[in-house]
Amino acid sequence: MSAGYLNNKFDVIVVGAGHAGCEAALSAARLGCNVLLCSLNLDNIALQPCNPAIGGPAKSTLVREIDALGGVMGEVADATYIQMKTLNSSKGPAVRALRAQSDKKEYTQYMRHILESTPNIWLKQCCITGLREKDGVITGAVDEYGIEYSCRAVILTTGTSLEGKLFIGLQSYPGGRLGEMPAIGLSGWLREHGIQTKKLKTGTPARVDKRTIDYSKMTVQPGDDKLSFYSYKPNRPVRKQVPCYLTRTNEDTHNIIRANLDKSPMYQGLIQGVGPRYCPSIEDKIVRFASNPSHHIFIEPEGLNTYEVYIQGFSTSLPACVQVEMIRSLPGLENAHIIKPAYAVEYDYVPAIQTQHSLMSKDIKGLFFAGQINGTSGYEEAAAQGLIAGINAVNYINSSDMLELPRSSSYIGTLIDDLVTKDIQEPYRMLTSRSEYRLLLRQDNADERLTELGHKIGLIDDEQFNRFKTKQENIQKEMTRLKETKVPATDEVNSILAKYEEHIDRGMRLSELLKRPNINYEIFKELDEKTRNLDLSEDITGEVEVLIKYDGYLKRQEQQVETAEKLEKYKIPDNIDYSKIKHISTETREKLEKVRPQNLAQASRIGGVKPADISVLMVMLKG
Repeated sequence: MSAGYLNNKFDVIVVGAGHAGCEAALSAARLGCNVLLCSLNLDNIALQPCNPAIGGPAKSTLVREIDALGGVMGEVADATYIQMKTLNSSKGPAVRALRAQSDKKEYTQYMRHILESTPNIWLKQCCITGLREKDGVITGAVDEYGIEYSCRAVILTTGTSLEGKLFIGLQSYPGGRLGEMPAIGLSGWLREHGIQTKKLKTGTPARVDKRTIDYSKMTVQPGDDKLSFYSYKPNRPVRKQVPCYLTRTNEDTHNIIRANLDKSPMYQGLIQGVGPRYCPSIEDKIVRFASNPSHHIFIEPEGLNTYEVYIQGFSTSLPACVQVEMIRSLPGLENAHIIKPAYAVEYDYVPAIQTQHSLMSKDIKGLFFAGQINGTSGYEEAAAQGLIAGINAVNYINSSDMLELPRSSSYIGTLIDDLVTKDIQEPYRMLTSRSEYRLLLRQDNADERLTELGHKIGLIDDEQFNRFKTKQENIQKEMTRLKETKVPATDEVNSILAKYEEHIDRGMRLSELLKRPNINYEIFKELDEKTRNLDLSEDITGEVEVLIKYDGYLKRQEQQVETAEKLEKYKIPDNIDYSKIKHISTETREKLEKVRPQNLAQASRIGGVKPADISVLMVMLKG
């Protein structure tokens, strides 16, 4: 273990110990760097300040990808879940998603244990107020006590803390989260050094005491009987599951909100930051969807050893006294005791268009950004960026090639590409619809796509890599067996198929039969003795079923990838002068100059850049 801490000398300093900061610190340390991880409050490492849950649509794919590359979010979610549920199970494989309700305190404690057990990581509770640079290269940082730290790279993962301000009604307080002070000073340093900051807004609902809830008036939402997990590591725990519950708003709720909009800081113009479109406050829902008589509200536990529960879908910044009325208008919550009020938080972020795909600043070498500071929302999006930033901080220090994942490889690649090329003006949330390759980038095949890369980087050990190779071999063997095994068109076979509204007039290969929409792998156990006796995990049979059933669609998306890769081969010189290019509009020149894409594929994804502009650039680059 390096003794650099004795003189405050480190390779990497990570500012912020949320989900991005933890992944960044762990990846950098595991790759051999001496890391200082700074937090405003070390008791809140990897805190889930909003909903204590990991995963959901698109986000579960991010978690699986993080795990396949060697990150830890999946492992921690598996170790601390209190409910596991597969969403959209009746829909196509591109949108199926695993969601884990976490024990909030356990999650934080488990992550801290991993950090403290990892060599080369040093934790420190402090506020970094400025950085040190020389000739545009990071050399260190300074905290609120004036203590100087030297380093070769800094990763900023400050979440909602930068110049954070909390709003409850028309009152406001300095803070990044309820009960936590904001980070002051760093935003000013960034602006002084030419890095633009803007404001965003987010919010979180109230917490109530479950002893004051009448669950009999709500609909129970149980977890799955058959458990799925995020991590590809073995020995995943089977834990006690607890249910969530569903209630709904009503006309009384809506009337209370409408009568108090004059007390909303959003509607009174006190909050300037843009809020998340896909997670609006309850007052936004009532105003924007006025014709909707009711909205779903989920009641979700925060842990096994607490009475505190989370009111999902009910975020607000209305005054605390109004919140009491609102909550007690909901069925089952008529006598609810509020433990913590809902609040909104406005904070500084750094538009990620100022960073490269490596997540390093375009202007200051050795300065990386990851998580909500880049304009994202969500724990999973933050963790994914933190992992990549940590890897690339090490690559920068070692003068190695940066890891820049293409959109066709992963949701992580899609997320980062969107952030750095599209000049996003609102909190970014990963959605399946954001990926043009979502059928190729499923949660079930994240290991197939990324484990080999994780092993090459050095974050996946040989034992896990060998398990992965064995799994892939078993998938291929089973694919071959299904293509070679026939079932006869006998009365016995058709009597079984009739239960599923199917019939065959001739002998048929199992692979051919599996393409039918009513047929799944479980039915094969009734039809074929060898299938019945096979000892294959659901991970393997599930992927085999997707590969066969969606073969045509998968091949079509693979062709789309090949077409996109042709544009990626057209590299754009770093020193190109867009002002001298004729036959493209002034708006296009400005967009290209602002983003400075590395190739034609990236240029084609910039908002406002037209296909005709790409054709002009292609001709120029060919010439």
